[in-house]
Amino acid sequence: MTQATLESVIGNTVYDSAGDKIGKVKKIYINDTTGAPTWAAVSTGMFSKDSMVPLAGARHQPDEGTLQIGVDKEHVKSAPHLDDDGRITHSAEQELFAHYGVDPKRAGWNAYGRQQIRPGTDAPMTHGRRDEGMIRSEERLDIGTERTEAGTARLHKHVVTENQTVDVPVTHEEVHLEREPITDPSQVRSREMGDQEQEVILHEDRVTVHKESVPVERVRLAVDEVEERETVSDTVRKERIDTEGIDEANKPPKR
Repeated sequence: MTQATLESVIGNTVYDSAGDKIGKVKKIYINDTTGAPTWAAVSTGMFSKDSMVPLAGARHQPDEGTLQIGVDKEHVKSAPHLDDDGRITHSAEQELFAHYGVDPKRAGWNAYGRQQIRPGTDAPMTHGRRDEGMIRSEERLDIGTERTEAGTARLHKHVVTENQTVDVPVTHEEVHLEREPITDPSQVRSREMGDQEQEVILHEDRVTVHKESVPVERVRLAVDEVEERETVSDTVRKERIDTEGIDEANKPPKR
């Protein structure tokens, strides 16, 4: 591992084992004997002095600029602090090992192996890199439609009765007398007198009714697609990012 790789950890945001934010990495301390990164000084804002956290088992996300350590926030709050010279003495390191329950033989940060530096020196303690920041997320409504059954339409044929009245023209025969004077008796064949009878058959139209079934109409079901609009509302969540230690004039607007 190069020194530049280790320097990339400086300025990263530190989270505890539960994912709670602790502060920013200010320094990395290297073990003089093994050359492995062992401790990180973190500016927490809780105290005037930096808090010391163990790097054993820590997980570094370079792309996100984050460092998650294997201890909780309360252990960091109550951890011993270094003297003003910022160096870790043997006795101070033993106190840190005891406080965090770290095995001195397994205190090195295995993820970054052995750091090639001169014995007796610390890792770089200053940084000028830009913080990668954090990702802000929010929920958005994903509106869609699905086809469901809304009801059933049926055709049902049944028989009903109704009265119909129809005017039908009919004829019948009636008898009336016609009298015609005879001007030439020689033209009449029979001249005998006596009883005589004549009969005429009279006729009339009689209305008859017959029924027949006649197709008159075809009826079918036709489905039309009707478009309309519905208003949908729901509650969505969004993340907000608050800042500390930034001038009010330089603060970005809240989103």
